[in-house]
Amino acid sequence: MARTVVLSCVAVAFAFAAAAAGPEISRGALWEVVRTCVANHALTGAAFPCLEVNVSGGDERGYVIMRAPLGRPDLILAPTRKIVGVEDPSLRNLGVPNYFEDAWNARAFLSGGRRTPLPRNDVALAVNSRISRSQDQLHIHIGCLPRDVKRALETLAPELPEDRWVRIGRSMTVGNTLHSPGLWGRRVDQETLAGVNPFRLAAEGSFDETESRSRLMIVVAGVELANGRGGFVLLASYDDPSHPNEQFSAEDFLDPWCPL
Repeated sequence: MARTVVLSCVAVAFAFAAAAAGPEISRGALWEVVRTCVANHALTGAAFPCLEVNVSGGDERGYVIMRAPLGRPDLILAPTRKIVGVEDPSLRNLGVPNYFEDAWNARAFLSGGRRTPLPRNDVALAVNSRISRSQDQLHIHIGCLPRDVKRALETLAPELPEDRWVRIGRSMTVGNTLHSPGLWGRRVDQETLAGVNPFRLAAEGSFDETESRSRLMIVVAGVELANGRGGFVLLASYDDPSHPNEQFSAEDFLDPWCPL
């Protein structure tokens, strides 16, 4: 068993070395790490090199939580079955695992050793489009909101409807540089994401009629509503290859350094 674990660690090191080598050979590296975490969990009960492995409902419905050791110190959730990305049609089906809810429930990892969740309006989840992601295994980024984005969402939330997507004007600016004229939003007035499938809601949006779903990006941000209850703001947009200077990714809404 010890030999198997050592070999698993070598496989992880190889996968991340491939990730550092370049995008053409690294887009499957994350999936290899997921498989390593699941294999180690089955052998030893430990999640290493992930932070958590949850396969209580079977590998087809499970997920792992991990932190990328290279580049941004992102906290991410990835399913334990092969799902390429946001464009996978199965994500919009009834009965699909609620990966956004699982990611939201994992936000306590952002607090480090304290394992207590940060205030809900400090946290957001993000899924990149195929153009802006580096890996072809679905993964949800879990991170903190920068102060300027948090303030913008607090102002925006009361103006958003619950039952439909609306286009957000150019006043929605992320930081000093990010700006999306194609950003859409809606609000969720409930404390948790139970029963909320942002993948399906985005697919049902009127802005989705002519666009390739592989270009879709989704952000789910926690907010405090005026009535004192918790809620969420859902944002969606599309990469526009015809305007490369305006490109940004969903994870650009997040501050990856907040756990540090």
